[in-house]
Amino acid sequence: MYTTKIDGTPIMPMTNSNTTYGAITKSFHWLTALLILSVIPLGIFANDLAYAIKDPDVATTDADISRAAFLFSLHKTIGVTIFFVALLRILWAVSQKKPGLLNGDNTLEATAAETVHWLLYGSLVLVPLTGWIHHAATTGFAPIWWPFGQSLPFVPKDEALAHQMAGLHYILQWVLVGSVALHIAGALKHHVIDGDATLRRMLPGRMSAEPTTEQPGHALPFMAALIVWGVALGTGSALGWLKPHEAHVETAAPAVEKTQTAETAEPVVAAGDNQWIVETGTLSIAVTQLGSEIKGSFATWNADITYSETADNDGVYGTVQVSVDIASLTLGSVTSNATGADFLDAANHPTALFEAQIIEGETGLVAQGTLTIKGAEVPVAIPFELAITDGLADAQGQLTVDRRDFGVGGSDEGNVGASVVISFELTARKG
Repeated sequence: MYTTKIDGTPIMPMTNSNTTYGAITKSFHWLTALLILSVIPLGIFANDLAYAIKDPDVATTDADISRAAFLFSLHKTIGVTIFFVALLRILWAVSQKKPGLLNGDNTLEATAAETVHWLLYGSLVLVPLTGWIHHAATTGFAPIWWPFGQSLPFVPKDEALAHQMAGLHYILQWVLVGSVALHIAGALKHHVIDGDATLRRMLPGRMSAEPTTEQPGHALPFMAALIVWGVALGTGSALGWLKPHEAHVETAAPAVEKTQTAETAEPVVAAGDNQWIVETGTLSIAVTQLGSEIKGSFATWNADITYSETADNDGVYGTVQVSVDIASLTLGSVTSNATGADFLDAANHPTALFEAQIIEGETGLVAQGTLTIKGAEVPVAIPFELAITDGLADAQGQLTVDRRDFGVGGSDEGNVGASVVISFELTARKG
């Protein structure tokens, strides 16, 4: 199949032959080159900007966060594009003849060239795939710009998995960068030093060149590529790039704080007819960042609860006081930002406090009182459901607050939504 001039003279074949590359193969080649040369600097620049934002010694603005999010979204979208272009390119390549090397009789150089080709093809799939899995496993992210969702089948939201995929992505990207550099160096060597048509065969137009009779096999270059990947992964593992951070390991455990443990000499609250001791529970929050919901939880919190199934003369069933360790928050990839000075400021305001009376609301029980965050006291009412069976109480409730009422984050909603959903579930036994 050929593209043709008006008079029918063939200009450039669409498919490969033994001596020339077709138009489709060339299009895949240069499209991939353009995408790679765009995505790598974007990722490096966005990553540097993200580190600057997280650094407390570097002054950053909401505009910096928006810029980083934009660059990460662009990087990820191009990365996913590379993944699908690579798959199409590989499918096309296996259906085509491959023009032979012009220096196939130079065994060492030809084998090295074929090894680099294996590394390139493999990396074009593995690098974007590991980045995509990292994105899908992360809570809190700059979104991929497409209409097919942000998740992947069989990929859970798991910070340990996300960190491991980030490590693989980082290691494999340098294999890709090295392969691209060697590929370019080889092409320039052929063009400038050898003066052959290796580079010109991939340029637009019809250029054919007779390959040498002797050609390298596929098995040895493939094994060499596997060895390179193995060395890269082994080195990265030895440097700790594949190990979950300590904080990531902690987030995999249930976010539960008992008010009394086996090591505690005395209960946190005095036992009595109306005292309840929390045995298990979760305290969670959900916010919207860049249009996507991010969920997190506090690993450390204490609750002092009194409750009677009969209200007193003032209609009060009991009281609740909850203290929350702000630094124990995990909120996916934005944890450090959430606990930083611009938001919850855990360093200067380490504890949030909720104090309330339990009363009867319009639809059931309500914990009505004040919520104190960063020194700001805001009146709130949390409706909740309660079921008591054989001295065990199961309760769950949810509250939506405006973070701006507590001086958390900026006044606008450019990156982080104003509404924060706070929810809890707990099981308590009567003291």
